[in-house]
Amino acid sequence: MALACKPQSFTSAQRAQAAGSRPVPAALPAARARGVCCAAATHSASYKELNAITCDLSAFPEVNFFRVEAIVRPWRLPFVINSLGDAGIRGMTATPVRGVGMQGGSKERYGGSEFSLTDLVDKTKVEIVVVRGQVDLVARTVAAAAHTGEIGDGKIFVHPVADVVRIRTAEVGGVAERMAGGLEDVLNSTASSAAG
Repeated sequence: MALACKPQSFTSAQRAQAAGSRPVPAALPAARARGVCCAAATHSASYKELNAITCDLSAFPEVNFFRVEAIVRPWRLPFVINSLGDAGIRGMTATPVRGVGMQGGSKERYGGSEFSLTDLVDKTKVEIVVVRGQVDLVARTVAAAAHTGEIGDGKIFVHPVADVVRIRTAEVGGVAERMAGGLEDVLNSTASSAAG
């Protein structure tokens, strides 16, 4: 089961708090009843909204590790990698993929061509396995780095991971997930510098 992260605008967050749940666009139930997966997205997120993304991990309270899977435009990959590196996230896998998606009948543009409902478009899948506390940071970082504001920017999915095993050393769990020079090392060196 994958959890999708989504930006919470202040108005929808207030609506969600008042309703006691996440907001559901008014057109969504009607679209689902007609067999349409979702209503057309007419809004392009601001960087403030992208930096406010939170992922609901409450369905997996005992899970310590999550795989953040992002499908992004290939030419945005260097921005994603650099932004993750700047945030202290070191381990990731990138794979070229092809896919099709459609938002309300709008066509996606890539490489000077327009693609429609059945045309496969080149994308890149980036996978990052992190501890629970880093999921929101990774989702925000990837979303901001991959964002152009146009249809086809991609999606981010969050999957629970049962465990992590480092093959070379046979370490498991948090020790195996930890990357030398990663976010934990950056935070520890900052704390050491402040204390000293």
